[in-house]
Parts: sequence; C-alpha cells; structure tokens
Amino acid sequence: VVQLAESGGGSVQAGGSLRLSCTAYGFNFDNSETGWYLQGPGNQCQLVSRISSDGRTYYVDSVKGRFTISRDNAKNTVNLQMNRLKPEDTAVYYCAADLPLPEDATCGAKGVWAWGQGTQVTVSS
Repeated sequence: VVQLAESGGGSVQAGGSLRLSCTAYGFNFDNSETGWYLQGPGNQCQLVSRISSDGRTYYVDSVKGRFTISRDNAKNTVNLQMNRLKPEDTAVYYCAADLPLPEDATCGAKGVWAWGQGTQVTVSS
C-alpha cells in the first residue's frame, strides 16, 4: 500500500518553530520528488517546498530563509523545519510525492502519486 505518514505540527506563537516529518511506505522513495503543500483557510493548495532525490530544493518565496526541507533516502523520510513562524503560515500541511512533484495541485487529489493525511499548523500572534 502506497502511504505517506505525517507527524509533527501543532500550535505555536509567532516566532516559534515546528518540525514536520513524513515517512513513505510502499513505493520507490529514492526515485521520487517529495515535498509539502499547504491548504489555507480559503482551501487553496500551494506548494511550499520540494526536494529531489539528489537534494535539489525549491521554496515558495514566502518561506525562503525560514523553512528548510531535508530528506533521508535510507529512512524514506522527508522533513520540513519551520522557523520564525508567522500567523499567515497557519494551514493544513500535506506531505506528497511524485516525479516530478507539480507546483499546481489540488491537495489530496488524484494526479499525485501519494499524499499524507495532512497535519494542522496553527500560529498565533
């Protein structure tokens, strides 16, 4: 069974940090791009960050310098370290995997190999 299991998330005050983790099961993780999307209050789905199997990264402008994505191919995991969090970062965050991982997607929908279950991140001012 293809599965992405997420952990992390929660509630913090502005300026705080959270770490999201995602473990892949049931597919060849080494050959995928993995990353994180957010779904905000208006239900828009936005790619936040992605990382290729050889470590090339992408970040949306709003998180550059604050978020860091990393992956461990031996453990089939991808992590998102989120620092200096802002209230506008509040959203449900989804781990995803595909090759390539698209910039435009509908969170949780078919068309992407695998989605995590989503984890809530809430940042209070």
